[in-house]
Amino acid sequence: MAPGLADRLFTEEQRARLAHIARTDPYLVADDLHSPAYASALAQAEVLLTCWGATPLTAQVLERAPRLRAVVHAAGSVKHHVTQACWERGIQVSAAAGTNALPVAEYTLAAILFAGKQVGRAARRYRELGGTPHDWRTELAASGNYRRTVGIVGASRIGRRVIELLRPFDVHVLLYDPYVSGDEAARLGVTPTGLGELCARSSVVSVHAPQLPETRHLIGAAELAAMPDGATLINTSRGSLVDEAALLAELRAGRLEAVLDVTEPELPPPGSPFYTLPNVLLTPHMAGSFGNELHRMAEHALDELARYGAGLPFVEPVRADGLGRSA
Repeated sequence: MAPGLADRLFTEEQRARLAHIARTDPYLVADDLHSPAYASALAQAEVLLTCWGATPLTAQVLERAPRLRAVVHAAGSVKHHVTQACWERGIQVSAAAGTNALPVAEYTLAAILFAGKQVGRAARRYRELGGTPHDWRTELAASGNYRRTVGIVGASRIGRRVIELLRPFDVHVLLYDPYVSGDEAARLGVTPTGLGELCARSSVVSVHAPQLPETRHLIGAAELAAMPDGATLINTSRGSLVDEAALLAELRAGRLEAVLDVTEPELPPPGSPFYTLPNVLLTPHMAGSFGNELHRMAEHALDELARYGAGLPFVEPVRADGLGRSA
């Protein structure tokens, strides 16, 4: 994993548990598996416990890991380091995608409820008025989450978790996902719709589709134009899913609000309007596991490692045939 990450990922108690589960030095962290410094450990390794910044497991790396049988990833997507060579060799793979989905869904739920309550607009106006008495009930007459329509784009792990978190609230949830049948949508408690209809009917649209060639600019000019005045777009997926030029046009016009945890590029360049537009809440890709939430992913990885050691199947296995529709 990336240098310094292990100290944030594991508590001392979790390192002790790792040493109990496996024959390993819990403080040995390889940031580059091409380095001769890790050659001996790699040659003996049966399992790799990985996280963000892991070295891609190419055929060249695997040649120097003859005993490797499994990869346990303490994060979400494995696309950056689990290669075709791993699948060809039959290496088992587990990931903490479901675990990492929890904080993203929690962030999204908060954003949806704040959007429905028009918190961003109210906070801006409150500052502008600077203590001047004002008729807030009239200005915010359209605010509130009672029977609000929320559009979820993508029934991914995160999208499904958001749907689940929304159940206690009196909102109507629309779903766009071409892979979800009507029966499955009914089980989820949502109404399936086309993307254009979802955008036109929803006061909040939240994006949870994977980053794939066919999902680039999934939310384009037509979809944004269809959204009602004052609606909010939430993107915690990937920046490429939204046509940001089209979004900026709507934001500059003051017609829409946006909550953006991801952009394209990942770090907007200095001077980007996203930093200064008053109707944008911009956060630094923090919706996923951050701070003490990293320990939850570590715990999941340790649980999976313990299951492997006991000869049990992974709870969250990753299979090659499922990567085409995942993030």
